[in-house]
Formats: sequence, structure tokens, C-alpha cells
Amino acid sequence: MATTGATPGAPRSIDDLKQLLCDDVKVKVAVDGVLRGKFMSKDKFLGAAASEGFGFCSVIFGWDMHDSVYTRELAISNKENGYRDLIASIDLSTFRRIPWENNVPFFLVSFFDPKTSAPICADPRGVLRKAVDSAASHGMECISGVEFETPESAAQKCFTQLQPLTPGMHGYSLLRTQLNQDYFHALFDESLKFGIDIEGHHTETGPGVLETALAYTSAMRIADNAILYKFLAKSVGLKHGVLPSFMAKPWGNLPGCSGHIHVSLKDGEGRNAFSLSDVDRDHGRANAAFEDTRYLSQIGEHFLAGVLDGLPDGRIYFHLVPTINGYKRLVGGEAFWAPNAVTYGYDSRAASIRIISPPSVPPSATRLEVRVPGADMNPYFALSAIFQLGMRGIAKQLKLTTPPISTYQSNPAMKEEIILLPRSLEDATNAMMKPDSIAREVFGDDFVDHFGATREHEVRLWNAAVTNWEVERYLELA
Repeated sequence: MATTGATPGAPRSIDDLKQLLCDDVKVKVAVDGVLRGKFMSKDKFLGAAASEGFGFCSVIFGWDMHDSVYTRELAISNKENGYRDLIASIDLSTFRRIPWENNVPFFLVSFFDPKTSAPICADPRGVLRKAVDSAASHGMECISGVEFETPESAAQKCFTQLQPLTPGMHGYSLLRTQLNQDYFHALFDESLKFGIDIEGHHTETGPGVLETALAYTSAMRIADNAILYKFLAKSVGLKHGVLPSFMAKPWGNLPGCSGHIHVSLKDGEGRNAFSLSDVDRDHGRANAAFEDTRYLSQIGEHFLAGVLDGLPDGRIYFHLVPTINGYKRLVGGEAFWAPNAVTYGYDSRAASIRIISPPSVPPSATRLEVRVPGADMNPYFALSAIFQLGMRGIAKQLKLTTPPISTYQSNPAMKEEIILLPRSLEDATNAMMKPDSIAREVFGDDFVDHFGATREHEVRLWNAAVTNWEVERYLELA
């Protein structure tokens, strides 16, 4: 099954594939938002690629990230259906070779129901493909870039009292990267060999923290690149004795680690749909809702309104912040560079959505930066949520009624009007599971019931856990 944004050298046919693998004996395939996969013999792989796919145990949709079966039985994989096989369809357009594993060929797969051949509702790549196809039906191509902030520590088996690779708060430091330069350069160099283009790679504020910006490309390709960058960083880290983490809030008293997402749309002529027409470029759009959107097109303003409409009450928020820990990153709000309210603003890093437009960038670079997600986000689900909400805003021609963040900053009395985002995964999940939620409208009941149950499981485990903080606080003095 082809997707937009094929990798360089990806085969276009089975004959191409056979030629591509002529000197190989095995192939590695990968699945799921927490990357799982296996090696296959070349003969079995070619047979699967020439047919509808191969069988893969559905339990990967019935397990949490530590292979515990979800508390509630889920429709896709359960005892009643015997944790049946699903059809894993190989996406030839995702071909890469893994440079740190002897250049073994590598492909991603998508999942389908063996009885109906319908896409599995919770398959991450399938969920995003649905959003991309929906935009394409309206003449739009989804374009995106992703930034990851990752704390790097010396690897050890016990995940407490970790030693950061570098001390202190040193964003954009040219000195700190020299302390572990073999690892630092390997992240960049191996990414390029693995088909992941990087725009920027530098230290970020925080002990041992790096930031890596993945190059702008099609939504499907950037989601693949993002999930594979996590795999790459951890693999390269193993070889250098380093533990890179994509946990959103590894320290209680320091800024968390973000997974910012940049988005825009291309129209049928390949033009940035968020940029202004030639007539309006000099002075901005006269009918803009606010000064901050003056150099954002009307389509872009509807898209922005759609995303903002979906953030409150957790209706889509769980897609952007899917873990217990992710909400702790947002506790400090602006003070920790982690917006926790329904806000936007021109070139504002204090807002949940930053408008990047002229005059600070060329019209062709006009875009929105969604700053809510942490590094722990699933890129397929997060991108799907953003584009589905944005396209909903365009379809409904939603108006931008909330003033920009600068209005609240200049008038403290208005801060009480700001709508805060959910404070916990439990709050976000409860809102998302409501019968009238926007999540059900956008993603459908099957997906919401499945993913919502996985988040309820996560909340249940957290509520049952006894943390070190509780022991230290209450054991002696309670």
C-alpha cells in the first residue's frame, strides 16, 4: 500500500523489490506507536509483499507498553477472539536500511481485519492516513515538521539518580556537545543514513538535554520519521552507553521535554494554503479576526479556530498528551515553556499555538506550531488530531473568537477568561469518552472506545501505584 512521501529508493513494484533485496537474506519490519517488529526471511517477506500481507498477532493492540493485557477487554484483541492474527500489510514506500544493523532492509506495516479487510481502527498509521486522505479529498496536502527535546543520561539499569551527560542549563551551547561529541554527531549522521532528514540539532536548556528538529515533509513521512527517530536515538544510545529519554517530565523542578509540531497545508497547485495571496502580502489581510492573524490566510484562520475548538475539556487533548507524566510537564505553564491553556499568538512561545508568518518568515514558510505535546506523544495520533481538527474548522468555517495571548498578558484582569486545558490524563479521558465529544465526531466510536480504554488502564495503574514521594512524605509522620 503506497503512501505519500515515499523514501528515496523505495520500490514501486514486486520486481523492484526483488532487485532491491537481491543481496539480502533477511528483512526487518516494524509496527505500532511503541515500535515493535521482527526479522523475516527474505522469501517469506517477498511472499507477503506480493499478497495482501502476513499474519501478526493482534495482542500488540491488547497490551500496554510493558506487555500487560489491558484491564478491560478490547474489541480488536481479546480472550474471546483468541488474540487472533491481523493482516499486516507491508508499505513498500517506507523502505530504509538500518545503518547500525549491517544495513538490513527495513519496512513499516499497517493492519487490516482478516475477515473484512477493513483498516484496524487503532492502527496508528491507519489513523493518520485517514486524516491525510480526508484532507486530500478537499484538495489539500498535510505538511508537518516535528521537534524533540530529549534528556540524555549515562545508561544504567536502575532508572533513579540518573547522571545527565552534561551539567547545568546550557541551551544552544557549542561547548557542551564536545563532551560527548561521538554520540552527538552519531545521532545526526545515522539519521541521514536512515532516511530521516534533520534541520537542526543542538543543546536545549536543562541538564543533558538535546533538541532535534526533523525536516518539514508530508504528514505520513514525518510521522514515520518521528517514531523512527525515537528508535534510532535509543539504538545509537545503546552503542555509546547513553540513555536518551522521550519522557515528558523527567524532573520535577525543571522544564519538561517537548514534542512541538509544525503544520501547514498545500493546495492543489503546491502553494502554502496558510499564506496570503499576492494582493494581501504587503499589508496583510484586511478581514483578519485579530492583528495576530493578519498575515495568515482565511483558510489558515479557520484551521487555527478548529484546533482551538478541539482543545478544551480534553475532547482531543489526550491525543497530544497521552501519558500520566505528560500532564506534569504542563503544571508550570508558561514558566516552564509548556502552555496549559487554550491560547495562540503571533510568534509567541508562551501560547499553545504559535503563529509563524510574515513579517518574521517568508510567506511560503507560514505555519502553526502546536506547542502542547511532550516528547512522549505518539506522532501518528497527534498529527491526526491536529489535521482532523483543522480540517473540521475549515469545513465548518469556524470563526476565531478568542483573542490572542497578548491581550491577556497586557490586561491581567482578563486572565480569568482563559480556558485551561485538562490537568490530568483522567480528566482528559473522561471528557473524550463522553457520547457527544468532538473525538467521537472526528475519530469515530470504535477508535475512541479502544484508545479511551487504554488510557483508563493507564490511569488505574497510576492510581494504584505508591510513589517514592508518598513514602518519603507519609511513612514516618502520618
